[in-house]
Amino acid sequence: MSAQLLLVDDEPGLREAVREYLQESGFNVQVASNANQGWDMMQQITPDLVISDIMMPQVDGYQFLKQVREDPRFHSLPVIFLTAKGMTSDRIQGYQAGVDAYLPKPFDPDELVAIVENLLNRGINKTSANPENGETPDIAELANQIAQIKALLTQRTSISHSPAPFKIDLTPREQSVVNLVAEGLMNKEIARRLDTSVRNVEKYVSRLFSKTGTNSRTELVRFALEHGLAN
Repeated sequence: MSAQLLLVDDEPGLREAVREYLQESGFNVQVASNANQGWDMMQQITPDLVISDIMMPQVDGYQFLKQVREDPRFHSLPVIFLTAKGMTSDRIQGYQAGVDAYLPKPFDPDELVAIVENLLNRGINKTSANPENGETPDIAELANQIAQIKALLTQRTSISHSPAPFKIDLTPREQSVVNLVAEGLMNKEIARRLDTSVRNVEKYVSRLFSKTGTNSRTELVRFALEHGLAN
């Protein structure tokens, strides 16, 4: 059965374009034009993943996410933010609020699909690892990880790299991409810096996710800094 996604965005054009692309990629997609409507729909269906805009009237994405995370049914539900706010401080606020991935607009739809698939696969793997006990992720541990990521992003100059416990071979182009991701650049900015296409950058980022076993840009940055992969 295809995964059930819920897309919450107040921009009709973008909402329909993203829904169509995700459906063509094999997902079932329900849409809501605001957070209140999205919450009501979550009472009727249990989505496998939520994609939400941040800047919405009445209830913004952060308030919506807080409401979702405070409900025991949705503690571990994957949530992706789509937003025009792309500053590092905004991304940190999103991760502190409990979002799983953060994709600034404009974005490559293939990258969105890759993130959705990674988060869904991660959820399946967690369920398979605990098929009988029904355990949910340790919220205190998750909060600690988020705090560590914030420290890595905001205090990078004070980090002393220690040798990686195992070797990961990166191509010169992959090394360039991971360095620029660690600087907080988005795919469009990286493509401009490397004089290549956004699609090529997305492929390199996905390859880096695979090589490092990470599922988001922040996880990748954390891994790269901890293991001395970023200059």
